[in-house]
Amino acid sequence: MTDYEKNEFFLDGKNLTPEALAKKHRIEQDPSARTDHMKYMPDMEVIQSDMLEKLLGEVEAYDPAAYTAADVRRALDKDDIGVEDFKALLSPAAAPFLEEMAVKARNETGKHFGNTVYIFTPLYLANYCENYCVYCGFNCYNDIKRLQLNEQEMEHEMKVIADSGIEEILMLTGESKKMSSLEYIGTACKLARKYFRNVGLEIYPANVKDYKYLHECGADYVTVFQETYDSRRYEELHLMGHKRVFPYRFYAQERAILGGMRGVGFSALLGLSDFRKDAFASAMHVYLLQRKYPYVEYSLSCPRLRPIINNDKINPQDVHEKELCQVLCAYRLFLPYVGITVSSRESKSFRDGIAKIAATKISAGVSTGIGDHESKYSHTEDDNTGDEQFEIADVRSLDQMYNDMSGEGLQPVLNDYLYL
Repeated sequence: MTDYEKNEFFLDGKNLTPEALAKKHRIEQDPSARTDHMKYMPDMEVIQSDMLEKLLGEVEAYDPAAYTAADVRRALDKDDIGVEDFKALLSPAAAPFLEEMAVKARNETGKHFGNTVYIFTPLYLANYCENYCVYCGFNCYNDIKRLQLNEQEMEHEMKVIADSGIEEILMLTGESKKMSSLEYIGTACKLARKYFRNVGLEIYPANVKDYKYLHECGADYVTVFQETYDSRRYEELHLMGHKRVFPYRFYAQERAILGGMRGVGFSALLGLSDFRKDAFASAMHVYLLQRKYPYVEYSLSCPRLRPIINNDKINPQDVHEKELCQVLCAYRLFLPYVGITVSSRESKSFRDGIAKIAATKISAGVSTGIGDHESKYSHTEDDNTGDEQFEIADVRSLDQMYNDMSGEGLQPVLNDYLYL
């Protein structure tokens, strides 16, 4: 029996048994008490791919401090940005060129996406989790109010969201196969297809056949955050559960593609490790897969750390808005056809600005709690909801977002897919 199977008694994060509390302290303080984060668990599918070795080799060789202003100048003078140019644009040497990068990124975005910005909203189905990730509000030891929506509650939340005008939904769960089974998520996909034109998932990584099943249930795309591509740091932050297995998480998007998903999304959580290397790794992950599976739709997100319940000291440290803008501009210049999503973790002013430069997708009417869309949309109190994963910064409704984007000269898009 694996740690994942045994830790179900941790799910509420409180009233821990002495045994559970002792285990928590042991895995926090003694690395030898943890499982090997590079070793697959028995139920994890291994696919034939050398993508991880290629990518980690590239990341290991990347030294942001090695690039100069001349390297940045050469990159900006090119029409086609290569890997070395991208490295230079992410480096500290590129900071004085940020305005020029933004102008060039804006032109590139306009060339491929026009002045459109896509709007979606997330729906959290459950916040039960069997992982111990020290920075996440859902982690199995955190004392929060847990909740799982039943089928009727799911549909009610979806109807509330759809009635607001939203046509694309991203459904999320905590990473618990016990409390959010594939069948449970499949039911959610079938319901979502009744109300939305585009259905995305952000759930625990799964095997190829599982992604095939979820795609058949109605899911269009899958997003997985690697959190950090720094294997050593990853081991320190993910102490227990399926999520601890670094390579299984890394190959999630490729398994989703093999399972038939139309699109896949990528991200690191900037601030967990060296943000320049993590930003480089995220884009390189897309770059390598794009060449292997050119028919797939790819997207990048750029979330920064945010405070969580019971820990308001979690912050992105050296990743400020200027650094985040630099990352996003570099993404656009290196991967001109890739969608870029900017999270509600960021402020209204930043999101409004970056949507005119590099971002193509933005969330509205956001809640990271469980079962509280109606209360948030109607500004009423509801105690029967589950706690949020993290604090958001931009709380605008769809109407507010739509009007603000239109006021910025952008064309808000709710859907551009037609199913035949």
